[in-house]
Amino acid sequence: MTMKKLNYRLVIFLLATLFGIAFTIPSFIGKQPRVNLGLDLQGGMYLVLGVKTDEAIKNQIKTIASTIKYISQKKELFIDNLKIHGDKITFELIDKDDMKKMDEELKNIKGIKVQKQVKNGSVYYTISLTPQEIQRTKENAVKIAVQTIRSRLDAFGLAEPSVTRQGKDKIVVELPGIKTQKEKENVKKLISTAAHLELYLVDEEHRATTPAEAKKYGDILLPDKNNPKRMWLLKTPPVLDGSMITDATVGFTQKTNQPAIFFTLNSQGAQIFGDVTGKNVGKRLAIVVDNKVYSAPTIQERIGGGSGQITVGSPEEAHVLAIALRSGSLPAPVVLLEQRSVGASLGADSIRQSMIALISGFVIVVIFMAWYYGLAGIIADIALVTNLFLIIAIMAIFGATLTLPGMAGIVLTVGMAVDANVIINERIRELIRAGKPIKAAIEGGYKNAMSAILDANITTLIAAIALFAYGTGTIKGFAITMAIGILASMLTAILGTHGIWEYLLASGKKITPKHFGMKA
Repeated sequence: MTMKKLNYRLVIFLLATLFGIAFTIPSFIGKQPRVNLGLDLQGGMYLVLGVKTDEAIKNQIKTIASTIKYISQKKELFIDNLKIHGDKITFELIDKDDMKKMDEELKNIKGIKVQKQVKNGSVYYTISLTPQEIQRTKENAVKIAVQTIRSRLDAFGLAEPSVTRQGKDKIVVELPGIKTQKEKENVKKLISTAAHLELYLVDEEHRATTPAEAKKYGDILLPDKNNPKRMWLLKTPPVLDGSMITDATVGFTQKTNQPAIFFTLNSQGAQIFGDVTGKNVGKRLAIVVDNKVYSAPTIQERIGGGSGQITVGSPEEAHVLAIALRSGSLPAPVVLLEQRSVGASLGADSIRQSMIALISGFVIVVIFMAWYYGLAGIIADIALVTNLFLIIAIMAIFGATLTLPGMAGIVLTVGMAVDANVIINERIRELIRAGKPIKAAIEGGYKNAMSAILDANITTLIAAIALFAYGTGTIKGFAITMAIGILASMLTAILGTHGIWEYLLASGKKITPKHFGMKA
């Protein structure tokens, strides 16, 4: 092969072939970059989760109540009886002359509806969410849950977890490679932990044994984490929530050497934390995670710097909770609706059957093309091999996950790649029968076939994009492999084979109708 006889089409094809081989080999020897096997091929866990979107509304109301309390203290707007009643907040503004100031502050809180009544020199406010804000909060609850769960699983070290939304309020989680019971329990705990951190002042002035009694004082009762029978009476709303956490690390306390989580707050959270601890020295501050009181230390002095710690029972619990806090709290609790385990034997069986289908289909196509089209069929087969290398290589580079439907997509693209060469070879045959010289017939065959090949591939590519955009789980796997296969076949079946014919003609090889499976 001399440099003068090379053409740009052949050079691109050879480079593509070398690229495909180089990045395919790691997948077969277990090194990176490689194609990851999906849940249906290597086994693991399949979970369907439901998001309690109504709880997101309650959490949003609590956050707004905390904001109102902080604003009133900072701006010296004296309020009383700040309470949460389901999806509404009520409070009394003591001095009606401050009404304009309060209204201006409330305007900065998005998505709320304000009702007020002036009575006996005071202003009574009722705050609720607008219908648009309720819908937005529910929608965001699911979106944020998907992002948070994905972040937690990535931080936990799981390879290629799939977290996708299903319907209005469901999430599908696929975890390849999770097999042992301990792994399953840790993952379920990590996913389901809301990690909703809140700080409450303990109400040490009143006593209450039931939620109804606590409500009279505007308080709530929450159980102790280590002793569920012990109930803490806490002032509402919370003074701080976990949305202001920027980092959470695992360590041990200095005095008792107990496992603990050390958390850091953002600038706003640090300011609120400093103000609250400074004004409540000698009082107890409860650290609450997911409606359980982890600890309630006495505030000894103002705590600046925006950091704190949560004592936990074991290093394993600390690790899981730290990841959850670091990744962000779930805006609404999730519940496990369905759980399935795919065994390794099923995965191995799926791989074996898929490989049999892929190899047998490939071999039959290769033999048929060589028998029916002669040299033209062999050239098409070379392009087909390169096409397979490119599909695997591109998937490996982008860390894509190969699923059972994905393997079906590869089988489909094998047929589509050959189909392009069938169209080209038939157009060349037609021109040879019409009396055109071989060189002109080859050029004309590629030119005449181009529009039909492009139309077929572009429409299929659009379908693949639609499947990826609106499909879930394994459907996406099928769409990815099909899209990659289509683009690769455009390169190999059109550009590559054309370059080979140009090289053979430039080399002086005598091409006859027999080379296209025709009688001389």
